[in-house]
Amino acid sequence: MARRGTFITLEGVDGAGKSTQVLMLVERLRAAGAEVVSLREPGGTPISEKIRSLILDRANAEMAPECELLLFEAARAQLVCEVIEPALERGATVVCDRFYDSTHAYQAGARGMDDALVTRANELGSCGVVPDITIVLDMEPECAFMRAEGRGEHDRMEAEGLAFQQRVCEDYRALAEREPARVRLVDAMGTADEVAVRIDAELVAAGTGAAYE
Repeated sequence: MARRGTFITLEGVDGAGKSTQVLMLVERLRAAGAEVVSLREPGGTPISEKIRSLILDRANAEMAPECELLLFEAARAQLVCEVIEPALERGATVVCDRFYDSTHAYQAGARGMDDALVTRANELGSCGVVPDITIVLDMEPECAFMRAEGRGEHDRMEAEGLAFQQRVCEDYRALAEREPARVRLVDAMGTADEVAVRIDAELVAAGTGAAYE
């Protein structure tokens, strides 16, 4: 039987450099000969991408937190069932830009929704799939916010402001303390190459270096 694949997720506040690091990690893994499925959340399937457009559209400023939460979980469930689980079953390495830890950080940590409620919703939306390792790109919210500001127009989540991102950051750091075996904080300051070296070190230390074989 084929060995089950490895599920790697990258997390962090807006502006921390996740998307860049996902691209670089995927390139390194593919260069090493691995089959890699690169995804983003919300999104990754036709249905999930349509949901993404609803969530991030700044015209939907009146969206209730409960609606937002359920839309995230709906997009995630479709992604897991349609793409992630089949890829892991055939032994591929899945690298995802955000997963359910983002939902906890943004909806529970930043929006103040009930922790138990968000956790249960995440269990439903993830269909029982848990990342093998989660890399949280850790950066002071002020620095990340300035980076995000430099990109120009913001989506609905990015437009929430600095105080919102500070609460997101605090939730990620608390997550790393709660789940040190799975969640690794990586200093996101410095050049992209310097950050990439730190990410690789954490993947090897966590025992997921097999993805490079």
